[in-house]
Amino acid sequence: MDLLIYSLSTMLGLVIIGMIVFWFIQDITQKKHSVLRNYPVIGRLRFFFEQQGKYFRQYFFSDDRDEMPFNRATRNWIYRHSKNKGGLVGFGSTMDLREPGSIIFVNAAFPILEEDQLPTPSLLIGEGYTEQPFEARSIVNISGMSFGAISKPAVRALSLGAAQASCWFNTGEGGLAPYHQEGACDIIMQIGTAKYGIRDAHGNFSSERAKELGKIVKAFEIKLSQGAKPGKGGLLPGNKITEEIASIRGIPAFQDSISPNRHIDIHNIEQLLEKINYLRELTGRPVGIKTAIGGWHFINELCEWIVRKGLDYAPDFITIDGGEGGSGAAPQSLMDHVSLPIAEALPRVVDSLIESGLKERIRIVAAGKLVTAAHGAWALCAGADFVNTARGFMFSLGCIQAMRCHKNTCPTGITTHNPRLQNGLVVEEKYLRVANYARNFNKEINMIAHSCGLRHAREFRREHIRIVETAGKSIAMNMLYPYPEPK
Repeated sequence: MDLLIYSLSTMLGLVIIGMIVFWFIQDITQKKHSVLRNYPVIGRLRFFFEQQGKYFRQYFFSDDRDEMPFNRATRNWIYRHSKNKGGLVGFGSTMDLREPGSIIFVNAAFPILEEDQLPTPSLLIGEGYTEQPFEARSIVNISGMSFGAISKPAVRALSLGAAQASCWFNTGEGGLAPYHQEGACDIIMQIGTAKYGIRDAHGNFSSERAKELGKIVKAFEIKLSQGAKPGKGGLLPGNKITEEIASIRGIPAFQDSISPNRHIDIHNIEQLLEKINYLRELTGRPVGIKTAIGGWHFINELCEWIVRKGLDYAPDFITIDGGEGGSGAAPQSLMDHVSLPIAEALPRVVDSLIESGLKERIRIVAAGKLVTAAHGAWALCAGADFVNTARGFMFSLGCIQAMRCHKNTCPTGITTHNPRLQNGLVVEEKYLRVANYARNFNKEINMIAHSCGLRHAREFRREHIRIVETAGKSIAMNMLYPYPEPK
């Protein structure tokens, strides 16, 4: 027995030594990686930790406010509210209110008593301009996430949760799937540049399909651009395009799906307004647009054209996506450096609508890392009517920020079509967390409003919030962005 153990140990040792020698020769002879040439074998640890570090960093960051794109404190807020465990913390905040950009709400000396508080009113979208206006009941809603970018169980859980929380669910540009309808929730159909799910056999816009969809969805959203990749179309890798997804989108299976970088049938603002009016008359549903903002020329020109052509041509809502948005795959150069963050884009867009007398006609939806109640309340102060989030709801489904959304290897089953990995996402459990997150998000926005002396969240204005400029100094938002006078 001892001889057998000795022999096995010797063989194992020789195998290990052989592997080390092989790796040593391979590393010092390859020409791609300097680290491996200078530090053969040991240098491989650098690549191992670089690859695996994203999975372990949550255990080693010393500060809850470190880490991007979402820090641990933010993720924990979402996790707790998704599980209905409340938002209480002890021993003080980890938020540094001296950091420029921090938001501070102006609490009232005599906040609203519970018996004087009112439920947040719903808002009508398209009232007076379409046959079937959309009554939107929730402030926070599910931003566009396509079936394909996210998995079947993820779409099912979001649909069921949205129905329970009375919020809308945006399909994303991948078309309307049966799973979007499973919860009988309010659905907004997004029309991307490739017209997935609303196109004919040649890839062109289908009016017949649009009329069919108008019987199902509550509104349409024409996507001009998104914050993660303005000027570049959607990208879905071929390894995520199953036969079912291909059928819904109207494209070949298992081939990379790259959308045009803009709508080929919309060349300017006038054509955009004509398309909005045509689609609204065709379907009887409200029609809006989604866009990232790079400067003030577009929104100012858009308002000028609406005033010139008439309110019938106005979009019923505009979704403003900040440059920090992005739940899907995008080139890092675009994701990091193109389009304004929501903190600057949103108040400027609202100002343009006020100046043009269009604020009451057009509803504003804000998006771009607005995942907590404080972010949502800020957006309402700035002038938004609703808040959209995609990654917030992904966290409610159990996302751990592994940042592998585009690789079909999501460890939580949210962005993968690998059946084994999808088994980790139990719809019957996760849809409840989706609903909890939406409800508690709305509830805490109202809690902040009551603290500011308001009866409900729709009474927020810019004077109810201050923005930190330098350590120890903040400025009221209505001073930083004064309300303009209508022209």
